[in-house]
Amino acid sequence: MHSAHLNPLSRADDAPSALAWTHRLTQLGPRFFTRLQPTPVAAPRWAACNEALRAELGWPAEVFDDNHLQAFAGNAVMTGSDPLATVYSGHQFGQWAGQLGDGRAIWLGEAASKQGPQEIQLKGAGRTPYSRGGDGRAVLRSSIREYLCSEAMHGLGIPTTRALSLVASPEPVRRETIESAAVVARVAPSFLRFGHFEHFSAQGDTDSLRTLADHAITHHLPECHARTSLWQGNVYAALLDEVQERTAKLLAQWQAVGFCHGVMNTDNMSLLGLTIDYGPFQFMDSFDPGHICNHSDHQGRYAYGRQPNVAYWNLYCLAQALAPLIDDQEMTLQVLEGYKTLFPRYLGDAMRAKLGLTGTLAPESEREADWTLVEDLMQLMAAEKVDFTLFWRQLSQAVVRQSQANAVTEADWSPVTDLVLDRPRLLAWLERYTARAGQTHLVSMGPRMLRTNPKFVLRNHLAEVAIRQAKAGDFSEIDTLYNLLQSPFDEHPGFEAYADLPPDWAGQLEISCSS
Repeated sequence: MHSAHLNPLSRADDAPSALAWTHRLTQLGPRFFTRLQPTPVAAPRWAACNEALRAELGWPAEVFDDNHLQAFAGNAVMTGSDPLATVYSGHQFGQWAGQLGDGRAIWLGEAASKQGPQEIQLKGAGRTPYSRGGDGRAVLRSSIREYLCSEAMHGLGIPTTRALSLVASPEPVRRETIESAAVVARVAPSFLRFGHFEHFSAQGDTDSLRTLADHAITHHLPECHARTSLWQGNVYAALLDEVQERTAKLLAQWQAVGFCHGVMNTDNMSLLGLTIDYGPFQFMDSFDPGHICNHSDHQGRYAYGRQPNVAYWNLYCLAQALAPLIDDQEMTLQVLEGYKTLFPRYLGDAMRAKLGLTGTLAPESEREADWTLVEDLMQLMAAEKVDFTLFWRQLSQAVVRQSQANAVTEADWSPVTDLVLDRPRLLAWLERYTARAGQTHLVSMGPRMLRTNPKFVLRNHLAEVAIRQAKAGDFSEIDTLYNLLQSPFDEHPGFEAYADLPPDWAGQLEISCSS
C-alpha cells in the first residue's frame, strides 16, 4: 500500500526499529515544541548513505535497509521515535524577525550511539507550524549540497552537524522553477540555536528561558560548571562564556579554510559551536575578503571578511537573551570581551599552522611577527585574487621540496609564484618566510602543512556537477565527492582534476537562500 494512505500516527508491528531512542528535549514541555508527523513523499530512493558515520556511531547496518528508507523519507515513524518541531525566534540579516522555528526540519528524537545521544532531524519532511507559509520541503539541489558540505567540514576537522542519509523523490517542489524533493537526515548532539533562547527572552518568559539554559548546561555543555569560578559562581555567565569561546574557535576555522556560510542569522548559530544550516555556502575560489557567496545578500552583510564581526554581533544578541538569567550587565559585557581576545588568537594559531609555524606556546612577540607575515601574504593574495585552496596546497608542496633540497632556488617556488602576476613581491615574501622558518624546520613543516591545507574542498562547481548528474538519476558523483572530502588532505591519485582551478562557467553559478 502506498505510504501516503497510512495513518501517520500509527505504529505498525513491522515499523523500523534499528535505533534506541530517548527524548530529553520533550521533558521540557509543550512550550518548546509541537509534536507532529512527517509528510510522506512519493517514491523515495536512497541517493546517499553515510556508512562511515553509521559505523562511527555504532548503529546497525539495517539503518539503511528498505524499511528505514521509508522512515528517513518521512513515510514511516521508527519505533520509539517522537517527531516534533521546535520553536525559536531570531535576527535575520540584522533585523528582528520574531517567531521562526523548525520550518522544514522535523526532530525524530535522540538515538543512543557510541558517542552518546545523537539528535536526528529530517530536513525537508514536510510542513510544520513554523513553516510560515512554506511547504516544508527541501529540493534535491540544496540537499546534495548540505549532505556533502557537512561531511566535507567534518573531514576538515571543523565542528559541524553531520549527514546520515540523503533520500531523493520525484515529487515536484516549486521554487524559482519546479524541482524534485529530497530529505536529509542530519545528526548532532544538539540542534539548539541562539534563536531558541532569543524566543523565550523576547516573550519575557524567564522561567522557560531558565529551563532551556539548565537543560543545555546539564545535557550538552557540562563544561560550563568548570567556568563558574571565573564568574562569581554565575553558571549562566559561564554558559555564555563557553558558547563565545566555541564560536570564536569555529569562526577562526572557517576563515582559515576560506569558508563562507552565507546566512549567519542568529537562528542559524549553533549553541554548541557547530556549523549548521548549509544554504548558500561557498568555499572561496579566488581570495577576496569582500566575497559574498549568497546571491540574496544584497548588502554584503555576510561577506567572508565580515563573518567574525557578525559572529560577535550574534553573541551579543545571545547575551541580551541570557541577560535575565545572568542578571549582571557588567559581567555579561565582560564575558563578551573574551571573544575579542580569543578569536584573533585562534585565527592567528590557525594561520600560523597553515604556514607550518605551529606552537601555541610561542612568545607573544613571535606571534605578532608571524601575524605580520600572514597579513602581508593575505594582502598579496587579495590583490592577485589568488585561488585560496590551491595556493595553500602548492605552498605546502613547495615547502616539502625545499626541505629536501640542499639550497633554496627560485625555480623551486615556481608552482607557487606561477599563481601570481607580481612574482617579485611574492618572492620577497617567500624569502622572509623561509628566513623565519629556518632550513632545519622546513623538514618538519612540509608534512604538517599537507595535513593542514586541504587538497580538496567542496567547490561550487564540483557540487553543481553532482547535482546535474543526480537530477538525471545518477547519484555516483555524490559518492565520489564524499570519498574525496572525507579525507581532503590525502593526495587521491587519479582525482587531480577535482583539485584544479574552477572552470570558467563556475563563475556564473549563483547560490541563494532558496532551498
